[in-house]
Amino acid sequence: MKHGTKLRDRIATPGTTPLIGVYDMYSASIAAGHYDGMFVSGFGFAASYYGLPDIGFIAWPDMVAFTQRLRGAFPGHHLLVDIDDGYADPEVACHVVESLERIGASGVILEDQKRPRRCGHADGKQVLPLDEYLTKLEMVLRTRRDMVVVARTDATDEADIMERARCLAATDADVVLVDGVRDVEGIRRIREVVDGKPLLFNQIAGGKSPRLSLGELTDLGVDVAIYSTPCLFAAHEAMEAALAELKRADGRLPPVDPVRGIGVAASTRLLERNIARHRPKDAENA
Repeated sequence: MKHGTKLRDRIATPGTTPLIGVYDMYSASIAAGHYDGMFVSGFGFAASYYGLPDIGFIAWPDMVAFTQRLRGAFPGHHLLVDIDDGYADPEVACHVVESLERIGASGVILEDQKRPRRCGHADGKQVLPLDEYLTKLEMVLRTRRDMVVVARTDATDEADIMERARCLAATDADVVLVDGVRDVEGIRRIREVVDGKPLLFNQIAGGKSPRLSLGELTDLGVDVAIYSTPCLFAAHEAMEAALAELKRADGRLPPVDPVRGIGVAASTRLLERNIARHRPKDAENA
């Protein structure tokens, strides 16, 4: 079964499908042990690969190469990829979609932002004229073969949000995402407007949207939830704490708990799993 079909089937099952944001191969290696779906976050990738904010610096070959490495290490996981605005040009967007589908991405998210773009939970977002975005979206939909396509709007005006959500739901996009929804009532209104089309909700720590459990999202009729930054922000916090403690201890490393601690042995075991996923079953049992 193709990767797009697998993700589409998973989304169609009861409940809200979680996809965990990953920003490099190490974070993906950890996430893979907890969830079967990953979100290739533009926020996380811009931060980790370039050390820059998520305002349009990502070059599409870099994102394609990262996704290819992910698929190689995690052949059975769902991989939903953030392609921002398709890297501005519709023809480029279609080329990127072809490339990602060829290397095994499960799906993409295409937004309607105007450049300079911003994180979906930032202030100052501007959107393309609806007709211009729909033209780009339709070109991408004609290009994909099996891949899931999420149509995303970053509109902030209430009337514009509802009109765009309605129009996106009327296309052949598989899923609709309205980013930066501010409250539960907003989710309910969007759910009604998109009718039976699957709905995606983006949760980001410190963002504009409410913090909701998967059970609460299911009750609201949300089909997919992407968690863009828990790995990135947890790493940030842990590294700050670890380096502050290293400085306080005059450079003496802390002891490693033999059961739960992370040292060279635990790290190596984690990474060896990425090799084992490709090892023939008879070799594993030898």
